[in-house]
Amino acid sequence: MPKSEFELIAELFAPLAGKGALGLTDDVALIAPRAGRELVATTDAIVAGVDFFPNEAADVVARRALRVNLSDLAAKGAEPFGYLLTLSLPKPVREGWLRRFASGLAADQKAFGVSLLGGDMSSTPGPLSVSVTAFGWVPKGRAILRRGAGPGDLVFVTGTIGDSGAGLRALKAKKREAALIARYRVPEPRVALGLRLRGIASAALDVSDGLLADLGHIADVSNVHVAVIAERVPLSQALRRFDGDVVRAVTAGDDYEIAFTAPRGKRTQVMAAAKAAGVRVSEIGFVAKGRGVALLGQDGRVMPVVKKGWEHF
Repeated sequence: MPKSEFELIAELFAPLAGKGALGLTDDVALIAPRAGRELVATTDAIVAGVDFFPNEAADVVARRALRVNLSDLAAKGAEPFGYLLTLSLPKPVREGWLRRFASGLAADQKAFGVSLLGGDMSSTPGPLSVSVTAFGWVPKGRAILRRGAGPGDLVFVTGTIGDSGAGLRALKAKKREAALIARYRVPEPRVALGLRLRGIASAALDVSDGLLADLGHIADVSNVHVAVIAERVPLSQALRRFDGDVVRAVTAGDDYEIAFTAPRGKRTQVMAAAKAAGVRVSEIGFVAKGRGVALLGQDGRVMPVVKKGWEHF
């Protein structure tokens, strides 16, 4: 006889529960406030056929769902500690799939120091959907928000840009591009650097919809113009071999790197923080008076970009 929802929760997910989760035996979790700190919350859902391939391995789906949320916390300078999980599963529910899913969560909980606080599990006639709400702590008033960028600031980004989008294209074309595909399947949240950017970065967010589109959000909220210099955008060797298209790279999305601004006088501090965190950081542009975001070519002119990033609707 198949196990019930509550039997599966007790066996597979209760061992992942942390302090305040009440062993997943109640309808709520209890989170004790911390003096001098603010609670940072973020949520993202991933859906089979939209955000990952329907035949993707269960542990990869679990890690992706958790990491895209940890990436949001990292960009705010928050220290992650826990998350809520909602699973909508097509019938029949496969216990083996759930076991592998739970093992993926367990591995990343250990890697990032977080624990499960609760959630919900139900069936759906539609595709598999995984929703995570993640929580972190930040010293009061020290969260790095989208607003805060000012004229004269420099623009930075972590890691390399465009790998995930190229990895998706490689998968669709059935090309063997292991490094690019790995970047698409399992992102790397820049948690260690995010903590070090407190008091240095003036504005930040993670790159999920595309570098240009996301920097456009900073421009809009901060009421400034953000200019990205195309030749400074960091591209991996794997991407350069694949197609090396910088316009595709800055509009593809799913990189889950941190894009941020900082005053020109803090450039040395930015690079010191990057070195301490072991994360590559590149200076890619500047902030000026005006509105919107632009990609500049070698001649300093605005390069034509039809669509700046991913749009859900």
